Amino acid sequence: MTVPKSAKAPSRAARPTAGNASLHPRNRHTGRYDFPALTAGSPELAEFVIINPYGKQSIDFANPDAVRVFNRALLKQFYGIAHWDIPPGYLCPPIPGRADYLHGLADLLADENAGEIPRGARIHALDIGTGANCIYPLIGLREYGWRFTGSDIDAVALASARTIVAANKLGKSITLRQQSDSRHIFEHLVQSDDRFDITLCNPPFHASQAEATSGSQRKWRNLGKLDPKRKLPTLNFGGQAAELWCEGGEAAFIARLADESRGVAQQICWFSTLVSKAGNVQPVQARLKRLGARQIRLSDMAQGQKRSRFVAWTFLTEEQQSEWRATRWKAQPG
Repeated sequence: MTVPKSAKAPSRAARPTAGNASLHPRNRHTGRYDFPALTAGSPELAEFVIINPYGKQSIDFANPDAVRVFNRALLKQFYGIAHWDIPPGYLCPPIPGRADYLHGLADLLADENAGEIPRGARIHALDIGTGANCIYPLIGLREYGWRFTGSDIDAVALASARTIVAANKLGKSITLRQQSDSRHIFEHLVQSDDRFDITLCNPPFHASQAEATSGSQRKWRNLGKLDPKRKLPTLNFGGQAAELWCEGGEAAFIARLADESRGVAQQICWFSTLVSKAGNVQPVQARLKRLGARQIRLSDMAQGQKRSRFVAWTFLTEEQQSEWRATRWKAQPG
C-alpha cells in the first residue's frame, strides 16, 4: 500500500531530544506536535488548543472532547484517515503508544524473515478487542499494508468500527467480527479455515470499575491536574467496562488468552499481548512454557515516563514457521 503524503514521518528538525526519544524509531509521533499543521488539516482542533505551562501549544488532555478531536487530527495528518469518530464514553486511545506496539510486531516478524518486514495483504493480523476506535487496524494497514480482522464482544463498539471502515473505504482490508461468548477469546471466533500471521491485544487493565476510577484519579493527581473547582473526567481517555476492567484484571485475562491460544496453535503463527503491569510478565512467561510454547519474546516499550511491553509467543517449530513463511509470506503478492 502506498502511504499518503499526509502520512510522511515528521522531519528530523521536528523531532525532540531526550524525553520522547524512547518511542520506536519508525514511530511518526517522535516529534513535538505541529499544531499549526494539525489545525490546518482539521480546523475544529483550533477550539481546543491551549498554551501549556511551558509556553507551548497543546491540548487539555483532561478534556475528552479535546482528546477525541486531537486523535482525529493525528489520524488524518499522519495516516490519511479522513473520517474517524467514536461514541461518547468509549476508549479514545493515545495513538503514539498504539503505533509503537505495531512497529514492535513488525520487528518481530522481520526477525523471523531474514530482517525484512513482511508487508502487504499477505500478512493477516487478528486484533482482539478492536474497540469502537479501530486504531490498530487503521495504523497497521497504513504503515505496513497488512490485512486485519478486528474482534470485539461489544456490538456498539463494532458498529462504530464498521462506520469508520466504511467511511474510509477500507472494507477490503479490514473486516470485523463479534465474539458471541464473553467467556472466551479465540473459541467461537477463530474459524477452522482461518490463518493469522500475528495477533495483538490490549487487555483490560483493571479488576473492577472502582479500581479503574481510582487509577485515573491517581494519574490526574500525579500530573497536578486535580482541581477542586473543576469537574474532571472519571476515566482517563474514556472507556467502557470491557475495555477497562474484567474479573481478575489484566493477569486473569492474559492467562485466559494464553490458555485458549493453545487450541488454535496451528492456525496462528505468532500470538501477542500488551502487558501493562511488569509484575505480570514472569507469570505469563511461565504459563506459556507450561503450555508448550516453542518461543517466547518480550519487547519493552516506552513513551515519556510510561513504561510498557508486549509478550509474543508461538507454538510452531522452526521448520513449521519456515514453511508458513514460504507458503504465505512469499507466494502471495503484497
